[in-house]
Amino acid sequence: MSNTATRMTLEGTDGVRLAADRRGDPDQPVVVLLHGAGQTRHAWLRTTERLSNEGFCTVAVDLRGHGDSDWAPDGDYRRRAFAADIELIRSQLGPIAAVVGASLGGITALLAHDQRPGGITNALVLVDIAPRIEQTGADRILAFMADRPEGFQSVEEVAEAVAAYNPHRPAPKDLDGLKRNLRLGDDGRYRWHWDPKLIDGPTSLISARDPEALHAAARRLRVPCLLVRGRHSDLLTEDGAAEFRRAVPHAEFVDINGAGHMVAGDTNDPFTEAVAAFLAPLAQRQRESA
Repeated sequence: MSNTATRMTLEGTDGVRLAADRRGDPDQPVVVLLHGAGQTRHAWLRTTERLSNEGFCTVAVDLRGHGDSDWAPDGDYRRRAFAADIELIRSQLGPIAAVVGASLGGITALLAHDQRPGGITNALVLVDIAPRIEQTGADRILAFMADRPEGFQSVEEVAEAVAAYNPHRPAPKDLDGLKRNLRLGDDGRYRWHWDPKLIDGPTSLISARDPEALHAAARRLRVPCLLVRGRHSDLLTEDGAAEFRRAVPHAEFVDINGAGHMVAGDTNDPFTEAVAAFLAPLAQRQRESA
């Protein structure tokens, strides 16, 4: 079967419609991929191509307020609102073999799995996120998201801003990929493809941080888990990863050299190789039991 993406619309809570791309045979084990704050489902493009070629059905979702998904009508971007969306789409997709969540997507997956009786997935991959993170790294991300509300004159200007934020990553050669993370306004300026209320408002991403809820969810986690850290991350330190592994002693761990917080974008091939290796035996057992 071709791994060409098929556009889907999934229903979140409060009438929010969530855009998604599905690749691969729907009868194969389903892997849901959730991006980080300020990103879109296109962050997983190369990873979904690889996984679908290896016999998985991948569903990459735009979280509420991001990409082609609806903006929250009430501006609710608290973590539990994202988690409630994922709980709901679990009923639409059927059994989920694994959820791969980066940063905000990982927090969302961990909370959703903890909140739903029986969980939402048979396995969990957390990408550069754990209950304990470094606030300086989180603040740097939020500062980047809040910068340039007036937008950019060109995609080249956007590329320069990304290069300044991620100096260790080679500048993109194909700016068309960058365009997928942007929206062109009526004023002819490019802005990031997310709702500004994500970071500004009484129910924004930063309005209701609850690290203890994340620690408790981690301690209750029983499904197979892989924690992937970017070795040069300023968000998830070695100590933060070690603390998570003490809370979840059965978790596997991979430290990706050459990657910062944006692991899949920084070093996609090693990242995808690690995820594929983790998922392969789990998916095989699911196929044998089907």
